[in-house]
Amino acid sequence: MAAEHHIVIVGGGFAGTTLARSLERQLPQGWHVVLVSEESYTTFNPMLAEVVGASVFPEHVVAPIRQMLGAGRRSQFVMGRVIGVDPERRCVRAVTLAGIREIACEHLVLALGTRANLDLVPGLREHALPLKLVGDAMFIRNRVLQRLARAELEPDPATRRRLGHFIVIGGGFSGVEVAGALADFLRGATRYYPRVKTEELQVTVIENADRLLAELPESLGRTAACSMRARGIDVRLDARAAEVDADGVRLASGEIIAGATVICTIGARPNPLIEGLPVPRQRGRIETAFDMSVPGTPGLWALGDCALVHNGATQQFAPPTAQFAVAQARTLARNIVAAIEGRATQAFRHESKGMMATTGHLKGVASVFGLRLHGLPAWLLWRAYYLLLMPTAGRKVRIWLEWTWSMFFAADITHLRFTRTNEADAETERPAVEALTPSRHQPQL
Repeated sequence: MAAEHHIVIVGGGFAGTTLARSLERQLPQGWHVVLVSEESYTTFNPMLAEVVGASVFPEHVVAPIRQMLGAGRRSQFVMGRVIGVDPERRCVRAVTLAGIREIACEHLVLALGTRANLDLVPGLREHALPLKLVGDAMFIRNRVLQRLARAELEPDPATRRRLGHFIVIGGGFSGVEVAGALADFLRGATRYYPRVKTEELQVTVIENADRLLAELPESLGRTAACSMRARGIDVRLDARAAEVDADGVRLASGEIIAGATVICTIGARPNPLIEGLPVPRQRGRIETAFDMSVPGTPGLWALGDCALVHNGATQQFAPPTAQFAVAQARTLARNIVAAIEGRATQAFRHESKGMMATTGHLKGVASVFGLRLHGLPAWLLWRAYYLLLMPTAGRKVRIWLEWTWSMFFAADITHLRFTRTNEADAETERPAVEALTPSRHQPQL
């Protein structure tokens, strides 16, 4: 019986799952793919703002990795947290549900992605809410509902305005989209909070540049700012956050922007696993050759956000976006198969199809194949593109139905707590005990 050969992929994001699916279709007999990821799903990060704004449910922006890989016999998914990578021995150590396992392979691929960097601004880690994971989106949505409920009970006008002020740091794609989604959500939710006045609610975007969406043409950045301001969003350009605390944000100019909720959409740091690897790094990312192999370590490859990949089409480094991660994965699949069969590999080349962002309900900006769009056409194109990216027809239909529903009906204002029975019992008993002991402090929501 012929010996089995393995390709291990570490990371279950766009890059890792696309690579696994592509290899499944191209590998010669006797070769198998093992994908290792701590999470059992891939998060469609560009749609996290939709979760914050209650346009879709959280489960709509994630796709189970097992479902994405399908029932192929040449691939295996291992849910586990990788605690060690040995490029020389070509193996990884992972903590799985069955204990610590060591997985050996002939080819090792790193598709680890990045983590949020909350050390860029003093106080960011302690007082700001990052938007990187689906759990972050749900937490922000719950926090918004808590602020509205608290504002209804607050008699002091200044405190009410601070509770109703939501500050977004970062004017890139995530910042613009979450600010637009928040403004729409607040506008729709106020009907259920009749004691909260519309003028007491405010969304502010802080961007340390002279325009929003620096990756798009300048005209579209200006259009996005105008669209958001028309919706009542306060767009602060050339404004740098110098400090964040419980009362708001202090700008480098010395101005204080009072707000009880600060959302952070800036900054990324490498996965801690990369920092300990004996591989060349630049800007916290793994340097790769033109074919995405890691120089000096045969059988080691890297792609996606964790890798610094040279794009032969532009003679620049590829940006860390989902579009380029998918393109890199398809090229790398061909290169790994070529390496197995003893053929020459190819350099990565990809020309961007375009970029787009939503600025609120029925509004957006897009640059696609050189064509610049804004307003409703850009918004529809954004939704169509991400709907096509979703795996399986069933998931596409569910999202389309939810999007259609949200166009005609009010947003869901359910505050999901996921309280277990024993926790609910403990919470029921605690107020009765605390009621007998007067406290000098008011509860914080």
